[in-house]
Amino acid sequence: MTAQAASILSRPRLSVVIPMFNEVQSAVPMLDSVQHALASCGMPWELIVVDDGSTDGTAKILIDHAVKLGPHIRVIALRRNFRQTAAMQAGIDHARGDVIATLDGDLQNDPADIPRLAQRLLREDLDLVAGWREQRQDGWLLRKLPSFLANRLIARVTGLKFQDLGCSLKVFRATVLKEIRLYGEMHRFIPAWLSTVTSPDRMAEEPVRHQARQFGESKYGLSRTLRVLVDLLAIHFFLRFGARPGHFFGGIGLLLGSLGGLILTYLAALKMAGESVGGRPLLWMGFFCVIAGLQFLTTGVLAEILARIYFDGNHARSYHVLPHPAVADPDEAWHV
Repeated sequence: MTAQAASILSRPRLSVVIPMFNEVQSAVPMLDSVQHALASCGMPWELIVVDDGSTDGTAKILIDHAVKLGPHIRVIALRRNFRQTAAMQAGIDHARGDVIATLDGDLQNDPADIPRLAQRLLREDLDLVAGWREQRQDGWLLRKLPSFLANRLIARVTGLKFQDLGCSLKVFRATVLKEIRLYGEMHRFIPAWLSTVTSPDRMAEEPVRHQARQFGESKYGLSRTLRVLVDLLAIHFFLRFGARPGHFFGGIGLLLGSLGGLILTYLAALKMAGESVGGRPLLWMGFFCVIAGLQFLTTGVLAEILARIYFDGNHARSYHVLPHPAVADPDEAWHV
């Protein structure tokens, strides 16, 4: 290992992850803005740009400009559009730094905020410092209002009191972030997922600058609202019963089975007293509750087995990457 590589490894290293999709006009300004913002950040850093299956030539422009800027900028091209969460996960998987920063590729986040958030993470020994777009430069009806309602709903369900969970500008401790996997639209729930492996007391929020979109339009708009709601239900279940799904399904099964057993016991007592119970709807309800209870109990057992497989096995990736030449000397591919 060279002296430069040894010096790099003795300091915390920063990886910046940016997912991009059909941002051909923003590609070059985005790389240049990160290069300028981090040129004197005091940490060895790398930039990982993930092209999320763009169809407008974004990937080629990113690769060509990255070659001009240096090997510390890497472009990961996905085979098709896997959506923002999968693209972000791809970048996180390829990041090699001790600190990982994420931000959008539309130039609305200011890369100059990254060093400040990273320094606070290291200074206060945190696992997450999330950006808060205190002066958000977006339309009120289509962007701010849905975001406000979503943040309040997410905070109520997860118990995390963040002002702006939708801000992609976040800085993480890599060892903690890589303990979780992101699927669906889960990138906005990263603080909630992190709370499964670290304490919310090790998370903080920091005001960041926000700029109006300069080029094109948002590729991830209101169409994701329903998906976010479904993901919110999923994460609520996972946070409460992820490690013990049998308790959820088993509880429902025991309740229904007990209710059905009481109904059938009551009807059996009436039958022994000489009354006819064959035509009563209550009889069918009793049988239904018993059968449904057994099904829920069985589902609980299967869910426990699947949970063990999930926690013990290797998780499948939610994306596929196009082949790209490897860096000749990874230790040298850092901007100092």
